Amino acid sequence: MKQFDRIFIIVITAVIIFWGCINIIIVNNNKDFYSGRQYRVEIKRIEALIKENGIGSIDLSSCKYITNIEKYNKSSSFYNTVSDYYICSINGTLYRFDYIPGTRNNNNILILNIFFVIMMVIFIIIFIFIRQKILLPFEKLKDVPYELAKGNLIIPVYENKNHYFGKFLWGIDLLRENIEQHKQRELKLQKDKNTLLLSISHDIKTPLSAIKLYTKAFLTNLYPDREKQYEIIEKINNKADEIEGFVSQLAKASSEEYLSLDVNKGEFFLSDIINNISGYYNEKLRLVNTKFDIGKYSDCLVSGDIDRGTEVLQNIIENAIKYGDGYSISIDIQEEEDSILIAVKNSGCTLPETEFPHIFDSFWRGSNAGNNRGSGLGLYICRQLMYKMNGGIFAETSNGFMIVTVVFAKV
Repeated sequence: MKQFDRIFIIVITAVIIFWGCINIIIVNNNKDFYSGRQYRVEIKRIEALIKENGIGSIDLSSCKYITNIEKYNKSSSFYNTVSDYYICSINGTLYRFDYIPGTRNNNNILILNIFFVIMMVIFIIIFIFIRQKILLPFEKLKDVPYELAKGNLIIPVYENKNHYFGKFLWGIDLLRENIEQHKQRELKLQKDKNTLLLSISHDIKTPLSAIKLYTKAFLTNLYPDREKQYEIIEKINNKADEIEGFVSQLAKASSEEYLSLDVNKGEFFLSDIINNISGYYNEKLRLVNTKFDIGKYSDCLVSGDIDRGTEVLQNIIENAIKYGDGYSISIDIQEEEDSILIAVKNSGCTLPETEFPHIFDSFWRGSNAGNNRGSGLGLYICRQLMYKMNGGIFAETSNGFMIVTVVFAKV
């Protein structure tokens, strides 16, 4: 803001200096342009008449500036007069022309300066408006990202009355609330997980103690009877199954409970979600020289959450970019009786057929992952979101192409 103020002062000062210079130039160039100089025109005209017809032929009633003509008579009063006069020689005789000097014509300069002042006022008003209504409100937001990064989520971001940054401010405040909700949810989740771990660890102790007891009995040959030994082995197996169940609960809690997969079920046009994808990936894929095509389709109304649906397609396309060969990515849309199938197809599939049953599992990464960073949750999240939208997702390969298809229900 201070830099803007300095620029404002510099610009205003430069304009004022320019204004002054223009006025000086105009005054200097026009200093001889007096309406009173027109008396010389009348003198020249009268002088011509005197040369032809003599002074007796002169009628001053038609003259605007010349008030009197006097022929030199060797009188001292010829040169002593209170009025402005001009002396010239006509046919060897001196004549004095008394005239009324005109006033300087400043109308053009005055109009120019009035116009300049008006423009200057408008210019200053625009500058002040930009400063107060656009830059100053934005200045208040400069620390918001820094505060959010530090974890300061208390102070809300209010929209000002001019609405210039309405959607931006709304988005910032929504981001702040979302981060705050995630923070609270993370704290609650951490508490729940600690409670779950304590509960499961306590529950595991009982079957584990039983297994240790039965094992000790075997080691001390406490049950020599073969039938009794089989009974004890079965009990050990049952206790092991109990522990395995607790471990499964723990694994499920670790892989699923922390994900926030809320879906706002509604309706949207197929063209909306396709436009969201094409608007982002047309430019991105063009920059990396990847061929990107979207097939023809008929627009229709589909069921689901457009934001979550866009997220699903983005995850699939990002996988295609990451694990494909970068040659081509295409989107094909097919319409069936009650559903719309959107298939994302990329060239350069290197995933073995044997790994396909696991690609939608959480924390699973294929053998073609290489050095690409990832969590193994992308397609898992896609599947969960599509199920919550009453849709589906499946994958297949064809002639070296990876095809992941999402299914939306038609309205």
